[in-house]
Amino acid sequence: MKIDSLIRLLAGTVVLIGSALTHFVSPWWLLLPVFAGVNLIQSVFTGFCPPASLLRKLGWLDETGLVRWGGRKHDT
Repeated sequence: MKIDSLIRLLAGTVVLIGSALTHFVSPWWLLLPVFAGVNLIQSVFTGFCPPASLLRKLGWLDETGLVRWGGRKHDT
């Protein structure tokens, strides 16, 4: 899976969960989808994306932008 697809999937999930929690629990949960939207906008201008940085540190994101769940497979 490409990192762009994963980020869209993650952002959409956060928006849906935040919207459901706003409806069923408290209006304060609306801050969750707002945070996701602001994070998407800032990543366009700064190039900094926290989920991509985390995956890169875990070794799950390769140089081509593909997410390798569990890290890279090393040939022995």
